[in-house]
Amino acid sequence: MAKAGDKPHDGGAILDEMAHWTGVIGEAQQMLMEHGASAAMKAGDDFMAQMAQMPPIDPAGMANAPGTMWAETLGFWRSMLPASEGLGADRRFAAPDWQEPLFDLIRQSYALVADQFLSVIDHAPGLDARQQEQLRFAARNFVDAMSPTNFPFTNPQVVAKIVETRGQNLITGLQRMLEDAASGQIRHVGKDAFEVGRDIATTPGKVVYEAPLFQLIQYSPTTESVSEIPLIIFPPWINRFYILDLSPQKSFVKWATDQGLTVFMVSWKSADASIAHVMMDDYVINGEWEAIEVVTRLLDVPKAHVIGYCVAGTALSMLLAWAAATGNAEKVASATFFTAQVDFSEAGDLSLFVDDAQLALMESIAKDGIFDGRFMAATFNLLRSRDLIWNYVVNNYLLADDYKSFDLLHWNGDVTNLPAEWQRRYLTELYRDNLLVKPGALSVAGTPIDLTTVKTPAYVQAGREDHIAPPGSVWKMTQYLAGPLRFVLAGSGHIAGVVNPPSANKYQYWINDKPAASLEEFVAGAVEHKGSWWPDWMAWIATLDGRTVPAEGARIPGEGVLPAIEDAPGRYVRMR
Repeated sequence: MAKAGDKPHDGGAILDEMAHWTGVIGEAQQMLMEHGASAAMKAGDDFMAQMAQMPPIDPAGMANAPGTMWAETLGFWRSMLPASEGLGADRRFAAPDWQEPLFDLIRQSYALVADQFLSVIDHAPGLDARQQEQLRFAARNFVDAMSPTNFPFTNPQVVAKIVETRGQNLITGLQRMLEDAASGQIRHVGKDAFEVGRDIATTPGKVVYEAPLFQLIQYSPTTESVSEIPLIIFPPWINRFYILDLSPQKSFVKWATDQGLTVFMVSWKSADASIAHVMMDDYVINGEWEAIEVVTRLLDVPKAHVIGYCVAGTALSMLLAWAAATGNAEKVASATFFTAQVDFSEAGDLSLFVDDAQLALMESIAKDGIFDGRFMAATFNLLRSRDLIWNYVVNNYLLADDYKSFDLLHWNGDVTNLPAEWQRRYLTELYRDNLLVKPGALSVAGTPIDLTTVKTPAYVQAGREDHIAPPGSVWKMTQYLAGPLRFVLAGSGHIAGVVNPPSANKYQYWINDKPAASLEEFVAGAVEHKGSWWPDWMAWIATLDGRTVPAEGARIPGEGVLPAIEDAPGRYVRMR
């Protein structure tokens, strides 16, 4: 019976709330039904098949693990409320909401279980070193995936957003997730945030040469005179060339042009049926060497400076060895290597994907001789899943925040397809069998190659936090090349360690002019310099080329013997 002073229940408001949340759930269900459950079922089957291939773990070796876990759990309960120091630097839990008692308990419980789980993995018996690394890599990704930040009702920020938007964030996020699932990759930036030739890859220039494998871009000079020796850049064909020509403020191409260099860029074609047969020889001879021949003829000069980035740097090392063996070494004035590897014995986590099972999986995925670049992008994202996968699951799907406008992330998602047989041989011959550093084990255009015969002046750059080409692996190049060599260790990683313009005044780099037998010895004696290493590279280039010529005639795109085909950045970079 109601008492005096009781407020009457607002039955209409309650019914309205029930109707609203029923509508939210119904909308989500409808979206899922339209998308279809078959994709999820297939993903589950694929996951179980992969788990079945994992090496078995001897349960006897884990007998003490539960006792250890519960002992630590008791300790945890004794000091439950104070924040865990181990999570202090974890950006996932940086928001003040995670300090509330319930969510603080959730995050500390997660940290405890994660530590115990990884400890068990670390002590799993019966595994060789490679199996141990594979298992730990999978375990780390599993632990990152199970973070409470990745689930709506164990993440206080998502809970608050659900209340604030009355569930609309989940509907928006679900729609984004289904769109990404249909496209085959996680979107990191908005659909229309960037456009090649409009916001990125805008340095003025012309396509002056086109081959089945690449277009050659010549950039317009910005100085009255230019260095006599031109610069040719070979970007990796695993991604688009404009990583070196993002916004004008970040563009290495623009910066190098402003320093008085005549800059050429190779824009590789994303693999399709017309180049499905291409092998490493083709990238070396019909790509890099052909570009050198074209540029030196166009400008009527005897040689060119060249840059090889990542896999294109690996190919460049092969080109230099071939040139040394065939009497063509003088065509290359200097060779610069951005995060490139030649010795793959310690190539990092990416090498964990190179075994018979993974290679068979890649072959099964390839279609008509082409390996879809979205699968390679997913592999690279797995190497940093916390930053490149789960961070966006939370921000894009759970919180439904606005997409960030970040040109580098747009580039990261602009994938290229690869010739499947080229990729298979690249992974087996280099990553698995490490043949490039074995004299005569590989040939280019029928000529056996030996890296120790290369005497071309070289500038080798590595990134201190590089997870794709670890600095210790890049350093190994210094043990093979026989010519004068300058090694630079840059702050940051595979991309930001390279794309670091002086104007940004970010990061640092280390130089050690004394001989060093190892990277550790190099670092121990190195001098740290603040900011970008680009000026150091330019000063090194200047020591090899003191002559200048007027920026006229063939130095202007389209005014030499090669007419302009189209404006930069050309059409190859837009082809999917």
